[in-house]
Amino acid sequence: MSPIIWIGIAFFVILVVAGVIVTITSEKELVEERLERYLEVSETGLEYSNAALEDDGSPKQSRLSAWLDGQVSTTSFGGRISEKLARADLKLKPGEYVALMVISSVATAGISWLLFGKLERNILGAVFALLGAVVGLFIPGIFVGRLQSKRLKDFNAQLPDMLNLMVNGLRAGFSTMQALESVSKELPAPISSEFRRVVQEMQLGIPMEGALDNLLVRIPSEDLDLVVTAINVQREVGGNLAEVLETISHTIRERIRLKGEIKTLTTQVSASGRLLSLMPVFLVGALYMMNREYIMSFFEDPIWCGGSMLGCSGLLIVAGTMAMNKIADIEV
Repeated sequence: MSPIIWIGIAFFVILVVAGVIVTITSEKELVEERLERYLEVSETGLEYSNAALEDDGSPKQSRLSAWLDGQVSTTSFGGRISEKLARADLKLKPGEYVALMVISSVATAGISWLLFGKLERNILGAVFALLGAVVGLFIPGIFVGRLQSKRLKDFNAQLPDMLNLMVNGLRAGFSTMQALESVSKELPAPISSEFRRVVQEMQLGIPMEGALDNLLVRIPSEDLDLVVTAINVQREVGGNLAEVLETISHTIRERIRLKGEIKTLTTQVSASGRLLSLMPVFLVGALYMMNREYIMSFFEDPIWCGGSMLGCSGLLIVAGTMAMNKIADIEV
């Protein structure tokens, strides 16, 4: 087996052993951990969204994880990671996310070496391992991005029901905070968990305006922005909030209906774009399996010639995919 594989295995084993030892020897109490999370929320807001506010009995953070998180969180990169994790509702620290990126990079590099490391040229195996390492760095980001999109879509779909529940509560005599609390209890996730965080922030002493601003950071929705703006304006100048929210609910329902119709009409374009983008990849893979010498001719001397051809082809595929997606993306 290649020395690179042994190095990757040893690195993985060291990480696992160190994590287990540090976790076992950690002496931080669970109550102190939860109180620290609340204190961090009152100062920054975003840290609050990455830690579970509910009393869910989550495990304590290890010293290794705390040290790594402290190194990452002090940078602007750590702030962006914290925001991404909050929007995806992942109970991870920025340091843990960075460690996941490193592990993913090492794993994909090892897999690439196992698949292509026995090529005629050792340099090609190293190139494929390097490409695998680069791709592995982006795999956690792609996963988090998909979770963000799905969660935002589910939230927007539940927003009209949430507004109707708030309108009924306000007309029944509830205060705004009581109406928000009823939303956190009556509706399913993800909208219930997000408004539960809003209520808990207000119970900790954060003003309603600040708690709603934190909600907008976690859920970057245009429809939610309308709702938050209406609530903030009503708190400042007064007015019939129930009537305003009922009008917003009708507008959001109509927008969701139009988006559904547009998605139905543009599904064929989106499917064609994905198929045309993946076809060259599948074709290269099939030719590699059937006629390996033909594909390997791209890597013959001078190697920059075949490499530039493959690179230009990849750029054209990406550009075509982006253009077709842009055509199918119609704003409502």
